[in-house]
Amino acid sequence: MAEVITFGPGGYRYIKGPFQYSAGVAAEPGFAIERVHFLKPLPLAEGFGAVEAHLSAAGRPFTSFCACELRSPAPFTEEGFIAFNREYVKTLERWGVYRDSVNPVARTNVCPALSAPPTPSLYAFSYTVPADRAESISFVIAGGGEAPELKPNYRDHIVRRGDRSPDAMREKVRYVMGVMEGRLAALGLSWHDAAVTQAYSVYDIGPFVMEEIAQRGAAAAGLTWHLCRPPVVELDYEMDVRRAAREIVR
Repeated sequence: MAEVITFGPGGYRYIKGPFQYSAGVAAEPGFAIERVHFLKPLPLAEGFGAVEAHLSAAGRPFTSFCACELRSPAPFTEEGFIAFNREYVKTLERWGVYRDSVNPVARTNVCPALSAPPTPSLYAFSYTVPADRAESISFVIAGGGEAPELKPNYRDHIVRRGDRSPDAMREKVRYVMGVMEGRLAALGLSWHDAAVTQAYSVYDIGPFVMEEIAQRGAAAAGLTWHLCRPPVVELDYEMDVRRAAREIVR
């Protein structure tokens, strides 16, 4: 069963995940989540600098950082993914967010099929702000692919690994939908609460959108399909979900 923990310094709760990210976050009462989207992704170090500047200007502590969306040049090997993540969390540790291998920050990290950045880059980030309406809902469900997390590796657990046939892609989509629904439920949410649902794949998911996604209530506000690969080799499909109180484009 998913473990949900309140991160008091950030004003949000999160679903405990692996060391590199949480499975999702939701604003605590009295707070709301805002999102900043960069039209041109920034190299990671520059992007983190932009986060610090934005939060400082907004009068928010670095611990309010609750989610981010990355774009990488190409899928990592499993070993490369671990090495990248060890470097990534160093900034979160400096900000007082990551501690003792526990990471409250939700994340999506995908690899564009076209116009990929030359280095891992920051595409968007989310943070909490005080909210007048304690009943307002805002959340970010982290990206998830067709393999369970918290296993020794992805390779041995990928749904229909190496198979991109229509039948296999349908099964991958169905599996990831279940992951998203489980994460929403852990935070006391459902598809009814979603404002943005995103899918990531370079393979054709069009034939399955009606039956596997829309008819399950996941596309009431539409579905954004990005031609991107998940961040680890051999994964073929990923999704994430969010609802922000405000979205800023820079």
